[in-house]
Amino acid sequence: MKFQVNRDVFSEAVSFAVKLLPQRTTLPILSGVLIQANADGLVLSSFDYEVSSQTEIQADVEEQGTVLVSGRLLAEIAGRLPNAPVRVATEESRISVSCGSASFTLLSMPVEEYPSIPEIGPESGVVPAEEFAAAVAQVAVAASRDDVTPVITGVQLEVRENNLSLVATDRYRVAVRELDWDGGVVASEETVTALVPARTLQEVGKTFGHSGTISVSITNRDDRELIAFSAEKKTVTSLLIKGNFPPVRRLFPETVDNYAVVNTAELIEATRRVALVLEREAALRYSFTAAGLTLEAIGSEQAQASESIDAILTGDDTVVSLKPQFLLDGLGAVHSEYVRVSFTKTENPNKPGPVLITSQSSREQAGADSYRYLLQPNLLLR
Repeated sequence: MKFQVNRDVFSEAVSFAVKLLPQRTTLPILSGVLIQANADGLVLSSFDYEVSSQTEIQADVEEQGTVLVSGRLLAEIAGRLPNAPVRVATEESRISVSCGSASFTLLSMPVEEYPSIPEIGPESGVVPAEEFAAAVAQVAVAASRDDVTPVITGVQLEVRENNLSLVATDRYRVAVRELDWDGGVVASEETVTALVPARTLQEVGKTFGHSGTISVSITNRDDRELIAFSAEKKTVTSLLIKGNFPPVRRLFPETVDNYAVVNTAELIEATRRVALVLEREAALRYSFTAAGLTLEAIGSEQAQASESIDAILTGDDTVVSLKPQFLLDGLGAVHSEYVRVSFTKTENPNKPGPVLITSQSSREQAGADSYRYLLQPNLLLR
C-alpha cells in the first residue's frame, strides 16, 4: 500500500477514528485503526465491539491495500507532523510515515484478526445537527456516571412521528429535551426507543454539531441492537444499552402555580460564591420570598455564607435545599437570560417536591424551548 494525503485532513481523520476507543482494552488489536486505500481515497475505521467510527477522505493512492496500525500512536504522530504532504507506505509488516524531513516506522497489526465493522441499516430519520448537539449537551449532564446501574448511564432517544425526545436521569434529577425529527414518508406512529451510552452521544454531538443534518439509523439485526449517526462522510455506530429505562416522564407536573423567575447569570454566580464554604456533598438553602431570593450555606464552625439576589415570586414563600452542582448543571443548560424555578408539591406539606428548571425569555415571558430539568430537593436524597 502506498499513498499521499494532506496532513490536516489525515490528522483530523485519524483523530476522529480513535476518539471513541477506550483508553485501555483487553484485546490490543482493538486499539488499532484500519486504513483501507482504494481508487476513491482512504477509509479509516475503528471498532471495539461496542462502538465504531468510520470516515472517508481523499488521497492520492499509488498502491491499494489495507493495513492495521496502533490508533493512538498514529493520531499523536499525525497531530505533530510538519506542514507538508504525508506519505505512507507499507513493506511487509512495517509502515513508514514520512512528512517533510520527519519519518516514522511503525509495526502493523494482523488485519485478518480484526473484527468486521458493523453494517448499518436503512436510515430511520434525520435531525438538525446544531439543534441535536445542543439537546445532547443539555440532557446528557443528567445521566448517571455509576456503571453499577448501566441502564441510567445512557440517554433515552424516543422517536414518535416528527418528534425526537432525549431523556436522561441519575435518580436525583431528570433532563428532557425535544426537537424536530424527519422520518421521511414512512414516519411511524409507533414510538421507537434507543438507549445510547451518554459518553458516545456527547462525542457525536461535538463531532457532528456543525454538519447541517445528521442521518440516524436504528437497527435490530442478529440480536444486536445498534444505532448509527452519519454526516459528511463520517459514521459512528454504538450498541444500545439493554434494559428498561425508568418511566421518569411521569414525574414532571402538568402545571405549576408556585414559581420564581430569576436572572440566570446572577443565580449561577451567587450559587458558586455561597457554595465555597460548603463541605463536600452538602446542600445550599434557597429561600424564595416576595422580597427576593436568599442563599445560605452553613459550611462549618469556621465558615458560613449568605447572599440575596432579585427574584420575582408567584405563589407561596418556599424554602428548598439543593445540591449546588446539580442546580448549576441545570442552569448551565438553560440558554436564556432568565430562568423559571418552579416548586412542585408532595403529600407531605413539610417536604417540598422536585424543583423544575425551565427557560424564561424575559421576566414575564416563558421560554419557547422544550428543555426541562427536574431536581430533587436534598431533603429527599436521604
